[in-house]
Amino acid sequence: MPDEPKTLDPTARPATTTVPGAATAPPGAAVAGDSSARARAQRWTLGLVTVGLVLAALNLRPAITSLGALLEEVSADLHMSGTVAGVLTSVPPLCFAVFGITAPRLARRFGPAAVVCAGMAAIFAGLVLRPFAGGTVGFLAASALALMGIAVSNVLMPVIVKRYFPDRIGSMTGLYSMALALGTSVAAAATVPMTAALGGDWRIGLGVWAAVAALAVLPWLPLVRDRDRATPESGTTAAGSATAAATSATGTTATAAPRITRSRTAWALGCYFGLQATGAYITMGWMPQIFRDSGVPASTAGVLLAVTMVMGVPLAFVIPRLATRMKNQGPIVVALGLCGLAGYTGLFLAPAGGAWVWAVLLGVSNCSFPLALTMIGMRSRTGAGVVRLSAFAQSVGYLISIPGPLLVGVLYQHSGGWGLPIALMGGLMVPQMIVGTLAGRDRTVEDES
Repeated sequence: MPDEPKTLDPTARPATTTVPGAATAPPGAAVAGDSSARARAQRWTLGLVTVGLVLAALNLRPAITSLGALLEEVSADLHMSGTVAGVLTSVPPLCFAVFGITAPRLARRFGPAAVVCAGMAAIFAGLVLRPFAGGTVGFLAASALALMGIAVSNVLMPVIVKRYFPDRIGSMTGLYSMALALGTSVAAAATVPMTAALGGDWRIGLGVWAAVAALAVLPWLPLVRDRDRATPESGTTAAGSATAAATSATGTTATAAPRITRSRTAWALGCYFGLQATGAYITMGWMPQIFRDSGVPASTAGVLLAVTMVMGVPLAFVIPRLATRMKNQGPIVVALGLCGLAGYTGLFLAPAGGAWVWAVLLGVSNCSFPLALTMIGMRSRTGAGVVRLSAFAQSVGYLISIPGPLLVGVLYQHSGGWGLPIALMGGLMVPQMIVGTLAGRDRTVEDES
C-alpha cells in the first residue's frame, strides 16, 4: 500500500518491531532519559549561577575601595573640599538605599537573574564613564550609575542563594561573601601601584576596573530568561528544591509575603545592617587617609586597607557556615563588635605604631556584613519573605549609614584631626552589638508579622 511507509514512525518502532538478539528497552527508559537530561540541565544551571555569584560579588566593592585609595588625588584634581569628599563617601549607601528598595519589584517583573545581569551592566557602564568626568557632578553621576547596579545586586544576592541553593544557604553565602571580600581587598591594594605603573593618572587607575565588571555580565546572560519555572514534583533533588524556591522568590506562588514593617526582628536586622555598613564605608572611604595623615606612605595605606578587606576572605566563608549551625547568632555579633572596638581604640591611641594590628582587628569586625546577609536568609521561611526582608533590611540599613561618612568628613575638617571622628566610629560599635544580638534571635519575620 502506498501509505504504509508512514506507519514506520521512528518513535513507534521499538513498540512494534523486535530485532533478534537485540536488548529490549525497558518501559521506563524514556522517562529515565528525560530525568537525566533535566538533571544535567539543572547541574549546568547551578554551575552557571555559582560562577555568576562569584563574579558578581567580585564587582560589588571595587568601585568604592578603588576610589578610597585615590581619594586625595581625585579630590585635588576635581577641587573637592573635605565636606564634598565626605559627601562622595556617602554616595554609596545613599544609592544602595534608594535603588535597593526597587529590587523586589524588578525581580518580580523580570526575574532576579535578569536584574543582577542588568546590575552588572550598570556597574560596567558607570566605571567606564567615571574617568571621563570633567567635574564633581559628572563624577558623582557616573559613580551613581555604577552604585545603582551594585544596589540591586546587593539586595538580590541572598535571594539568588535562597532560590537556587535553599539547602546550602550558609556555604553559598560564604562563597560569595568571600569573593566580595577578595574583590574589595584587591581593589584597595592594587589601585595605587597599578595607577603608578600606568603613568600616575587616577582616571586610568579607576577605569581599569571596568574590565572586571564586563566579565561579570557574561554568566548571567544565559540566565536572563530563567524565571517562572514550574514547581517540580515532590522528591526531586536540591536543584529541584531551588526551583521551588525560585517561584516563591519571584512572587509566583500563593504564599503571602509577610508585613516586614511589623516585625521587630526586621527592624533590628535593618539597624544592625546600617551600623555595620556605617563602619564599613567609613573604613573604606577614610581609613587610608587616616593612616596617610599619621605618616604612613600612600602605597602602604592602600595595603593596610587591603589587609582590612582581605580578612573577610577566609572569615566570610567560615562565619556564615558557623552562623547557620547556631540557633542564636548573638555571640558572633558580640565577638565581632569587640574586635571593632579594640581596633578603633588602637587607631585612636597609636594609628601608625600599631597600624597592622588595627587593620586586622577592623577587618575581623567588618565580617559583620556576611553575618548580616546570612541572618537575612535565616530570618524568613520563604523566598518571598527573603526578598522583602533583604530589600527592607538593606534599604533601612543603608539609609542609616548615609550620615556616617559625611559626618566623619565634617568632623575631620572642623576639628583638624582624627581623634573625634575615630571616637565616633568606636562609639557606634556599642549599639551595633545590641541590635545585632536582637536580630540574631531564633525567630522569623513570619512569626512576628
